Amino acid sequence: MFKINLITRIAYASSTIIKRFGFWTIPFLFVVFLYLTFVRFLMYLGIFLDWLFFKNIRKKQEINTIVIVGNPRSGTTFLHRYLVNLGIGSGTKLWKMIFPSLIVQKILKPIIPYIESISPTRFHSTDAHKTSLQSIETDDASMLFRFFDGFFLYGFIFSWAKKDLFNWVDPKVRDLSKRDFDWFESLWLRVIHSSTNKRNIAKLFSISANLPAFQKRFPNTKILYMVRDPLSVIPSGLSLVTGVLDKSFGFWSLPKKDRTFYIERLYKALVTLLLRFHADWTSGKIDKTKVEIIRFDNMMNEFERVMDNILKLIDCKPSKAMLNDIDKTAKNQRLYISKHKYNLEKFGLSKDRIIKDCEPIYKTFLNDDKNLHK
Repeated sequence: MFKINLITRIAYASSTIIKRFGFWTIPFLFVVFLYLTFVRFLMYLGIFLDWLFFKNIRKKQEINTIVIVGNPRSGTTFLHRYLVNLGIGSGTKLWKMIFPSLIVQKILKPIIPYIESISPTRFHSTDAHKTSLQSIETDDASMLFRFFDGFFLYGFIFSWAKKDLFNWVDPKVRDLSKRDFDWFESLWLRVIHSSTNKRNIAKLFSISANLPAFQKRFPNTKILYMVRDPLSVIPSGLSLVTGVLDKSFGFWSLPKKDRTFYIERLYKALVTLLLRFHADWTSGKIDKTKVEIIRFDNMMNEFERVMDNILKLIDCKPSKAMLNDIDKTAKNQRLYISKHKYNLEKFGLSKDRIIKDCEPIYKTFLNDDKNLHK
């Protein structure tokens, strides 16, 4: 495989967008290019200055981290934000992923509320949860800002390419674990430095495909893996991404063959993430003593038990205030009724296909639920 450097990724991304959405996107791409150039300049300058002035982020050190893993829309965002709000640890706000330098953050912090209206988050659907520059978000997004690479780039842009470019983000083919993990460590050290809580809580759906290597690099990290019925999580994940694309480029007004092409690519990627974790889990490559499997339905109906297991895994003794909050949240969870109803035919999918493609997930993680598929 030829070297897939930054220029190559930018060139492929630009040509892919122009071919799929038309020449009208050229001015848009030019603005994005200028924006990314400015952001990357601030990023590199700030990171260099951080290295000079903050000694405690220079050295490799053990980070007290909890990482929430699972496909998009499996309940990871709720759990991530809940644990941070409960005071168990610190999470990374989106604007701090865009501008990770501690020095740059000090300069920009006062104006962040004023640039919210022009941020990319305005394209994100708020049906599931609110997204903003000041929201705690998935750390996977930082890979896009830092390297213009990763699963975000594949999901939103490279899935449109005529040639299947999944190998470009597949750690089994193009393994950039050292680069990626070094960056996460650097990012998390900055989050901890700027917080009074020295435990970090991250959310990474991408390491579903590479968890053994992640555990080897961060051996003391505790993993919370979210499992949700593929019949729910897959169409919900597709709805999330196509919703952003619809607001940006009018996805649902595109020709059906183009929509089908893209959805098929993204569907296979989402299933691959599920099956990769399953393969590593059942083969014994994952250290299960540091992983808690959390089913979405249990989080909704037995939240107290789920939180009890989490607190035991991370060796956290809850305060009375924490226990009261958990009890209150558990009651709200049991009363919650989702308004989302997904039509599989809209995505060109069928119930039988999803069940067949995700059969290992059902057998290993969901085999005791008699209500599935009804």
